[in-house]
Amino acid sequence: MTAREGERALVSQIEGHLLLAATREEGRRAAARLADRIGWLTDAQRADLESHFEAEYVELARSSWHRTTNRAEQLRREYETRYRSLRQRLLACFLLACALLTATALLTLPA
Repeated sequence: MTAREGERALVSQIEGHLLLAATREEGRRAAARLADRIGWLTDAQRADLESHFEAEYVELARSSWHRTTNRAEQLRREYETRYRSLRQRLLACFLLACALLTATALLTLPA
């Protein structure tokens, strides 16, 4: 692994930690809003509800990230396949045009 690849891996890892921390914080805030609506909870019940809600929120976010990643990989493969196909067709057209120009030049030259 080169130094550049190591830096990229480190940056990706840091971004992942920051994203997870932000998601946990969003989950905590959403859990607190939900618990505020349920005024009859005891402190222990409130803490339990918030804990479970946050865990579920993070799991849903993680599931969404995995689906997004899988879809992005699928699209990348489809686009790469399409790009290779188009590039091959363009090369074939270019070679055909070159062959036609060469044949035309050879036929029109005085003998």
